[in-house]
Amino acid sequence: MASGESGTAPETGIRRPPAMTPQTEFYWTSGADGKLRIQECLSCTALIHPPQPLCRYCRADRMGVRAVSGYAVLMGFTVNHRFAVPGLPPPYVVAQVALEDDPRVRLTTNPVGCDPADLRLGMRMEAVFEKTGEVWLPLFRPVRGGDGPAGLPPGEFEPASAHEHVRPMPKQEKFEDKVALTGIGMSRIGRRLMVDPLALTLEACRAAVADAGLGLGDIDGLSTYPGAAALGPFTEGGVTAVESALGLRPTWFNGGTETFGPGGSLIAAMLAVAGGLARHVLCFRTIWESTYAELAEAGKIDPPPGIADPWLAPYGAISAAHTLAQTAQRHFHRYGTDRETLGWIALNQRANAALNPTAVYRDPLTMDDYLGAQPITTPFGLYDCDVPCDGAVAVIVSARETAGDLARPPVLVEAVGTQLVERLEWDQSTPTHEPQVLGQAAHLWSRTDLRPGDVDVAELYDGFTFNCLSWIEALGFCGIGEAKDFLRGGKNIARDGVLPLNTHGGQLSHGRTHGMGLIHEAIVQLRGDAGPRQVADARVAVASSGGLTPSGVLLLRADR
Repeated sequence: MASGESGTAPETGIRRPPAMTPQTEFYWTSGADGKLRIQECLSCTALIHPPQPLCRYCRADRMGVRAVSGYAVLMGFTVNHRFAVPGLPPPYVVAQVALEDDPRVRLTTNPVGCDPADLRLGMRMEAVFEKTGEVWLPLFRPVRGGDGPAGLPPGEFEPASAHEHVRPMPKQEKFEDKVALTGIGMSRIGRRLMVDPLALTLEACRAAVADAGLGLGDIDGLSTYPGAAALGPFTEGGVTAVESALGLRPTWFNGGTETFGPGGSLIAAMLAVAGGLARHVLCFRTIWESTYAELAEAGKIDPPPGIADPWLAPYGAISAAHTLAQTAQRHFHRYGTDRETLGWIALNQRANAALNPTAVYRDPLTMDDYLGAQPITTPFGLYDCDVPCDGAVAVIVSARETAGDLARPPVLVEAVGTQLVERLEWDQSTPTHEPQVLGQAAHLWSRTDLRPGDVDVAELYDGFTFNCLSWIEALGFCGIGEAKDFLRGGKNIARDGVLPLNTHGGQLSHGRTHGMGLIHEAIVQLRGDAGPRQVADARVAVASSGGLTPSGVLLLRADR
């Protein structure tokens, strides 16, 4: 703790404290004597957070604990207006600070002792503590009489240099050349459909099988994200539920959250098919978020808990919005991006949705509507956020040698991008772009001779407008930090622009189908089946999935 006044904020006892483990107890109790303590590598003296059994920098396993100065730099903050948690009624401020002792260590926290309007990036902060039960929560206040804002600490690498960290292909043969996307299906999409989520899954799956000209007996693989975990509105029960309902006998199956975003189920299926474990893999993704919320409000099911990360949740950072809003703020600070920049993405998606009868929201949207919308967590407003809905999407991955015998011309896979070059923890990752886009984008281009200028249509993850902006820059459709100029006026991303973007309305207007809807639309465009929203002569498409999770990106091309 910094010297001076007492290092404790008033005890309230009303926050929900984090769970302590033997490995983290030192951190959550160290504030009892007014000192902040962080795990230290005894071999190289690096500070390690969250605590780990060994050092990520020198890989030594001699770990200790160091009492640090308690001083830090404010590197992000967002004023939350939407969410409420015990002890933190909105509005409240979520912040990130980088420790002066080792700026690689960032802590999510709440600022205290100041007006949110007086916060500035780069401010010097000092730790104080609030006791909640047996836990002493580190909070941070501005240093009185301190210098003006300093520069923000850098990330592990400059965003434009991500390609320098990409591993070369181990061999010239690509698994992508052995597979094809042969069938697609989509269930009803809507708000509060009050339909069992498994019914929606089966609706999409059966449509995809029929679209490919296959029978259910031809399906010998199942793949999904996130699987059967306790994820409430984000799963119908995974492979277990679908196999039981359809009576299949797959030779291979896959389901789980730690993969390349929702598109990871397709990438896993491609590897299985290329390796000879299956010939036709049915990949599926289901959301029933709006029905789930309705049932929770009626007391019929338990409401979703939000993010339970012990390093984030005690400070009210219970949504991906809280982390990504601060990343967007740093992009604004460094590159001059502003809310209007993000607005052009929202307006583009709504204009495209107007031509799509399956979209949830199709009414016109103006920049005044966007800028004047209800704040969610600054700088995000209502139209920066995707639309919770109910729906399912399915895609069939087949062995390429079978594709010529099926009902529709296949869509071929040119390349995938999956490499991680940054930390996975949300609050320790890339400072200025959505975590998990830079490495994956650079990896994609290392696996193909095609370049950004060859892409005819882009279906880029837009859980929030800033997700989409991050992918645009990471994939090289404009330079790093140049999105403000590229997006100005919206012409470049319109259907007749240089980069037709999210042509079905994206998740911001069509509905939150968690990336699989973007892949579905890319296939529709490459088949030439998009009707009034069709991009002329679309032959190459890029589709990304994942927002803050490990992400993946696919480069697809038409076989016509």
